[in-house]
Amino acid sequence: MRPADVLYLSRADVEAAGVPMRAIIERLEEVFREKGHGRTEMPPKPGIHPGPPGNDNFIHAMPAYLPALSAAGVKWIGGFPGNQARGLPYISGLLILNDAATGLPVAIMDATWITAMRTGAATAVAARHLARKGAASFGILGCGVQARTNLEAVAAVLPSLKEVRAYDIHPERAARYCEEMGRAHPGLRLAPAATPREAVEGLDVVVTAGPILARPDPAIRPEWVSEGALGVPLDYDSYWKPEALTAADRFLTDDTPQLLGTRAGGVFFQRIPEVYGDLGEIAAGLKDGRRHDRERLICMNLGIALEDMATALLVLERAVTSGLGTRLPL
Repeated sequence: MRPADVLYLSRADVEAAGVPMRAIIERLEEVFREKGHGRTEMPPKPGIHPGPPGNDNFIHAMPAYLPALSAAGVKWIGGFPGNQARGLPYISGLLILNDAATGLPVAIMDATWITAMRTGAATAVAARHLARKGAASFGILGCGVQARTNLEAVAAVLPSLKEVRAYDIHPERAARYCEEMGRAHPGLRLAPAATPREAVEGLDVVVTAGPILARPDPAIRPEWVSEGALGVPLDYDSYWKPEALTAADRFLTDDTPQLLGTRAGGVFFQRIPEVYGDLGEIAAGLKDGRRHDRERLICMNLGIALEDMATALLVLERAVTSGLGTRLPL
């Protein structure tokens, strides 16, 4: 590509690149190891909140640099809960990849698919290290896009998985999710849950994937969380009561500075346990993962830019090989 050109990849182009989930999981495993060893650069993401005061809209800037992959760039990503009523996606955004040697932008791409896939892949990395051996059941609360990619990813790393329960505040969405994902994963038993409790109690891995709310009414109670369970909140503390988080034997996250920085803003995470460590330290072997089968663990994955840049690089490599995208002058 000439220095004066940038490759634009639409959402259709990104999806057509066909990067498989397993490739993203293995790439993120590598990324978290690099992060754990301190060989990455990623400041906590700043954000703005368009709309009336007190709304739950956000747009975040997410820069990161991963020297081992020569991956550098930024994602500009928004989440607007009201979009669903308008027939628009809750999450949307763009990602820019830069040449790590010159700083020149080399690609601009839709970030919707990347965000969905890398979030599921990060959950899989957490499950690989923190789920109990032989974990066979999975609960998902919030049956949107993330519910689909998280099940795909978790199923890829937990060969013992057999049962899935799904809850959504709109029961028809849970039913549709079970029907669609049952076809995609014929070896799994999927059933909609009538209540949040049914999607948590007795299950080995529980993922919450609802909208991120500044003033939530969390549902999950500590007595619902089974001995030996792993909880992975993707929606900050929107679904988990504070006492359910503090009841965990250990509390982890994907990026401690980002979590603490968000809490310093005064809205989220005001009642969480002390952070034991982050997923990078676990992947790098610097801190221990699961210690025994009875341990209750929480790994709160906020979503980090390193995941985006690493996934975007996989997309770019395949897109260039396949001749996808549109070259634009800078």
